[in-house]
Order: sequence, then structure tokens, then C-alpha cells
Amino acid sequence: MTYIVTENCIKCKYTDCVEVCPVDCFHEGPNFLVIDPEECIDCTLCVPECPIDAIYSEDDLPDNMHHFLELNESLSAKWPVITDQKDAPDDANEWNGKPDKLQYLER
Repeated sequence: MTYIVTENCIKCKYTDCVEVCPVDCFHEGPNFLVIDPEECIDCTLCVPECPIDAIYSEDDLPDNMHHFLELNESLSAKWPVITDQKDAPDDANEWNGKPDKLQYLER
């Protein structure tokens, strides 16, 4: 099992989760974070750190978000690892909970 960053992270990109990851499995894109499923050790530490509830276990992934598993896998192979917390975008709170954000994902 792995943990997966889902749609609510797009354009919010809070990085509280990366600080607690013991295996540095988070990767950073322009406006989204992903988890490398090959590196994730299922420790669950990142889940409570996400202020917008964008991280799910593979087993608890809502049906309409299953494509995010493949997205995390493919983008983690391209994007650099992030290990230090950074400031969220200035408008992150405005994007929290907005539907249909996949169209705004910058690769």
C-alpha cells in the first residue's frame, strides 16, 4: 500500500507533509506535490500534517480519485524530491476545496 496526494493539493501545495516523511518520498511540481509509491513506507505521518486533507491511503482512495495513483507514480519519476517545508502560495486558502482542479495542474 502507498499514500497518494490527490486533487485538493493542486494550487494549494502546502508542504507541511514533507517535513515528517522519514524516507523523502515527496516530489515537487510547479503547483502540486506527489508521493513516489515505490519509496513510500506507509508510515501515515504525512496524513495528519496535510491541512487540506489531500493525502489518502491507497485503500481509502475515493473512487473518483483512483487516477491520482498513476499520476503520483508518473510525476514522481520526473519531479525533484522535496524535503523542506516551504511557504504555500499566497492564494492557497482560496483554492482549498474547489472542485475540478485537475485542469490547473502544471506539469
